[in-house]
Amino acid sequence: MCHTFLEIVYTRYGAATHIVFIFFALATNILVASQLLLGGSAVVTALTGMNVYAAVFLIPTGVCAYVVLGGLRATFLCSPGAMWDLLKHASEVRPVVGNTDGSYLTLKSNDALIFGVIQLCSGMGTVFLDQGYWQRAIASRPKTAVPGYILGGFAWFAIPFGFATTLGLSAVALTDNPAYPTYPNPMTKTQISSGLSAAFGAAALLGKSGSIALLITLFMAVTSSSSSELIAVSSILTFDVYKTYVKPTAAPNELILVSHVMICFFGLVMAAFACIWNAVGVDLGWLFLVMGLIIGGAVFPAAFTLCCKGQTRFGAIAGCLGGLVAGVTAWLVQAHVQYGELTITSTGGSYPTLAGNVAAVLTGLLLSFSISIIKPDDFDFAITRTINSASPVATPGSEAASESEPREESLDGKEKEGKDQEAVVDELPTELAEDREMMEDAEVLRDPKGLQRTFYLALILSCVLSFIMDFLIPMPMFFSHYVFSKGFFVGWVVIGFLWVFFAVFTCGILPIAETWQFWRMLYGETIGGKRKSRA
Repeated sequence: MCHTFLEIVYTRYGAATHIVFIFFALATNILVASQLLLGGSAVVTALTGMNVYAAVFLIPTGVCAYVVLGGLRATFLCSPGAMWDLLKHASEVRPVVGNTDGSYLTLKSNDALIFGVIQLCSGMGTVFLDQGYWQRAIASRPKTAVPGYILGGFAWFAIPFGFATTLGLSAVALTDNPAYPTYPNPMTKTQISSGLSAAFGAAALLGKSGSIALLITLFMAVTSSSSSELIAVSSILTFDVYKTYVKPTAAPNELILVSHVMICFFGLVMAAFACIWNAVGVDLGWLFLVMGLIIGGAVFPAAFTLCCKGQTRFGAIAGCLGGLVAGVTAWLVQAHVQYGELTITSTGGSYPTLAGNVAAVLTGLLLSFSISIIKPDDFDFAITRTINSASPVATPGSEAASESEPREESLDGKEKEGKDQEAVVDELPTELAEDREMMEDAEVLRDPKGLQRTFYLALILSCVLSFIMDFLIPMPMFFSHYVFSKGFFVGWVVIGFLWVFFAVFTCGILPIAETWQFWRMLYGETIGGKRKSRA
């Protein structure tokens, strides 16, 4: 079984393509980690006054310790009608250019449409190239991974939807309130781009309590996301760099040590990059808009690597590098033509970044497809099932057995027999659990038709849901220039709250229900067992 998606690239195409994809994968992780630290440090600085560079280094320090030591193992203020009135007033005082009637209560927003296209490009890049996503998929079986990702996607959508509907709109509606942090002035473009809308909205709405609540939420979100990036980069550097090119014969224990070192190393790297971005004036918004044009060229080559047997080595390399060149070229040319200069402000504009993102993704698609179609490959995906199959599997049961062998040799007669019986009693449950899991994994690999059915289910659900969320719901309201009535807005807010409750159920309650048998067994073997022994 592979540890990273890059091992599949190496098995299929060889070292040259592997190195190209390593570059794009690490670039993705660095950019995502930089965004986390830039956004997190900006909010911490705005709410607490902490030095921004101190925040940049303190956040990954705690996260590194959290990961290395084994991490990842009701009052409502709600008046949608009053919010509608405040947003209506804000539209009259500070109308939005490009929106119908300058309103905040419409989906007809030119800038929002551009941002949506950029989000699709950069989102596809992170999904296909961020090892953090693949880490979970590799660790799961297809039959559980597909529904898990679908439910996870629904639950995740509640976060931007809920925050935008509550704190985002609160920041707009309460700008003229004396409790607002920037009163009597509105937020600057830099503050908005740094992601401070939610922080200021929480401070205006709930005062100090709101700031503390958002800080806790921010800490949990940044810790979880950053730890995922740390583990992802650690896996790439350990298995795709160290084990592949430095020491192919490395033992499992050595790889674990290397992975821990890489976690600490990348913690420093991500903090250093965040400091560099901050020093040159790059904020969260700029980095988010630019990320897609840097990594977008590798989106379709990565997808075809895993789903299309006809893609060739040269098609994959050309798509990645050609997309990068096209994206950067279109970005800089559009910025210079539109603004007459190349600065952080001009290169962070909507149309230059839109041109770069679209050029990168489409060029990667066209080059990869056109080159591969000339002389298509005929790759046998059965080869990928043998990745790392010859590597020894270190399990708790096998380690215990190997440690007990020298001691068993020194025993004789009844003493040895007694020790053997104890070893069987101690090791059998672990070995049975490991054997059962290995048998279940092998059963999945022996059922290619089942894998194919799961793949088609994932493909259909992904396409249908993407069409509904990206086109069927927003685009009719965009083209009709509809401005929300008070009743429609109240319904919109209610749907947002219900979605958040669904996310809480999916992420907080459903996992407990699914593992109920485990909790019963744990209770029986701990508390229940102690009671029986006392009796």
